[in-house]
Amino acid sequence: MSDSHQDAPKPVLIVVMGVAGTGKTTLAQALSRTLQLPYIEGDELHPPANIDKMSSGQPLTDADREPWLALLRTTAEHLLSDASSDPPRRRAGALMTCSALRKYYRDILRGNLRPGLPEPLDPLEAPAEPETLPTYFVFIEGSRELLLERVSKRQGHYMKANMVDSQLGTLESPEGEDGVILVGMNERTEDQVKIVIAELNRMTEGL
Repeated sequence: MSDSHQDAPKPVLIVVMGVAGTGKTTLAQALSRTLQLPYIEGDELHPPANIDKMSSGQPLTDADREPWLALLRTTAEHLLSDASSDPPRRRAGALMTCSALRKYYRDILRGNLRPGLPEPLDPLEAPAEPETLPTYFVFIEGSRELLLERVSKRQGHYMKANMVDSQLGTLESPEGEDGVILVGMNERTEDQVKIVIAELNRMTEGL
């Protein structure tokens, strides 16, 4: 292994979080383009049973969420497991969207907690330790009124407007936790991107 390979910075996982309607996907995709990092849409990894519950207006329980959250973390770990196979031009990493409403959920995404997975992606590969894939959260804040307005205008999405209050009731603000960046949903996407990149550069000593 070359010295340049050994000195390559560790990959990072950047989770864009918040309740439904905050614009997580829009911001994550913009960051993915700007930082040239792969993007994982968390909602696409929900099992059908979770989607059926949310489509019918039923909030998910922790038992519903735990395997999904663990799968998100493992998916990111596997995506980035070969990131150091060649010395990268820049820090490797990935963007992910996830509501991550409670600190418990965020700790699963950080790799600090390991609920059982329904199926391991690779049973021969041990999970990465949390320090191997440092995780940062971008929390998009917004008013209930604006959230309801945005969600009510969605077409073909399983998250209904009446679920906004459920998510707001579940939300435990990540403000004050390590590795958290706050942006407002009223800000333009390009301004959100500038804020996030500036804070990530400060926290990671350069992406």
